[in-house]
Amino acid sequence: MNDTDDTGPAEEADDPNDSWPIADDSERTEERDDERDDEDASVDTATGEAGGSDPDTDGVTADDAAADSESDDGGADPASVLDTGGEPVTDESADSVDTSVDLDTGGVDIDRMLEDDGDSQGLFDDLMAGEPIFSNKEVLRPSYTPHELPHRTDQINQMATILVSALRGDTPSNILIYGKTGTGKTASAKFVSQELESTSQKYDVPCEVEYINCEITDTQYRVLAQLANKFIEKNREIVTDRLEQLRELRSAATDGRDALADTEFESVDTVDEKIAELEDDRDEMEEVPMTGWPTDRVYTKFFDAIDYHERVVVIMLDEIDKLVEKSGDDTLYNLSRMNSELETSRISIMGISNDLKFTDFLDPRVKSSLGEEEIVFPPYDANQLRDILQHRSDVAFKDDALTDDVIPLCAAFAAQEHGDARRALDLLRTAGELAERSQAETVEEQHVRQAQDKIELDRVVEVVRTLPTQSKIVLFATILLEKNGVHNINTGEVFNIYKRLCEEIDADVLTQRRVTDLISELDMLGIVNAVVVSKGRYGRTKEISLSVPIEETEHVLLSDSRLGDIENAQPFVQARFDN
Repeated sequence: MNDTDDTGPAEEADDPNDSWPIADDSERTEERDDERDDEDASVDTATGEAGGSDPDTDGVTADDAAADSESDDGGADPASVLDTGGEPVTDESADSVDTSVDLDTGGVDIDRMLEDDGDSQGLFDDLMAGEPIFSNKEVLRPSYTPHELPHRTDQINQMATILVSALRGDTPSNILIYGKTGTGKTASAKFVSQELESTSQKYDVPCEVEYINCEITDTQYRVLAQLANKFIEKNREIVTDRLEQLRELRSAATDGRDALADTEFESVDTVDEKIAELEDDRDEMEEVPMTGWPTDRVYTKFFDAIDYHERVVVIMLDEIDKLVEKSGDDTLYNLSRMNSELETSRISIMGISNDLKFTDFLDPRVKSSLGEEEIVFPPYDANQLRDILQHRSDVAFKDDALTDDVIPLCAAFAAQEHGDARRALDLLRTAGELAERSQAETVEEQHVRQAQDKIELDRVVEVVRTLPTQSKIVLFATILLEKNGVHNINTGEVFNIYKRLCEEIDADVLTQRRVTDLISELDMLGIVNAVVVSKGRYGRTKEISLSVPIEETEHVLLSDSRLGDIENAQPFVQARFDN
């Protein structure tokens, strides 16, 4: 309480007997001591139980007595007096005073302040202001499997006629599917697989399809381990369901009902034996770790898991050529020979490849058993791509979100690149994203052209980023020459700078012949353009030029920690003709 606060209540305290009931002096003094110990020196207005002290008591001022007078019998709390402009709170006005504000915040509403502060950022407000163009963007992604695949009816029907034997409990023939990227191979195979599994449930036939992407799972160990773990998980579910049924059967049999009459069990003891057997089986179903086991143990685990109960399994190996390239044909040999050893199950292999010649490297025995049926997917032409894009855009975009020239332009761009439907879908999706970011109401031709440039740059960045270190050094040497105005760059000039760069970053120096091979690989990837020219009696050489944007490519190369250590490469270029 501030002693200089001249608000009037001090005069009202001249007669203390009018302000508070008389209490014993010792009680008043004890209560006054308690109040002095309180840091705020305030009394709770809600309780009104604080007893006053005699104003004549030593050490108690008239202002203190006035404060006590106000806090007794519905009197005003000092803080409340300040909040009401100095007017004491009476019984009539006490109900109108808001005592819920925390004095520690100075009367500020923290929740409102935080709410206003959050609204003031507006980070996504502008982006959310425009109307969305997409209704279901996922339809345009390669991972989406549509309910209808235009211009692939013949291939789908051919797969279905081969796999229908699985629904009869027979072993389907192995299938090899060929075709370039974006010709609908994987989407068609997944569509047929979904139809196969749904039909098998309809006819109560145990038929399953397992998909493996061999670009990711590219070794025999990983393929077998992934397949084993999938079937182990399914077997556990089967055992768990069977145990639940048996426990219900046992409970019904022990209740005295004739529950075992139409079952394979003669007594409750035989039910208990079966339950114990299944529990042991489930305990033995140990998952295979992704590393650490001998390959033959993993194969045995997979064999036991797939043969645990009767089923027909189709194993779909996407990018099967990557598996053969990385780990040989041992996996295919083992899988193709399994049927001669399986007792209750049967398997069929469906391989999908972009490489039409990958079987040339297979063992003749594997090739004969694996390629029992072959299906080729030809590239799409511009009209077929237009139909595919129109079919997807009807679901992916809102009504009237595309101008008339968008789909034909996307189809034309993709048709130039070997009829790649995946490329066409990426182009259409990226154009829609660019239009949405610019808050345009419709997707137009300019957005398609912007998307074409963006996808091309993204592809270059990804290819360059994943190059081996030696190829990066060769490419960096070429960029340094071209940035310094050197035209018709030949292999010798690239090799001279390449050697100096290797010395700078302490990398192994390859021979000039090997560097020439790396240049040919960069040419095959479309990063450089290398043309063999004749120099007459001086022989032949390769003239090299870049086929990618210089600045963006250099930025990607310098993001590599080793190349990023090169501070000044200018002296290397100045000495490019040194021997």
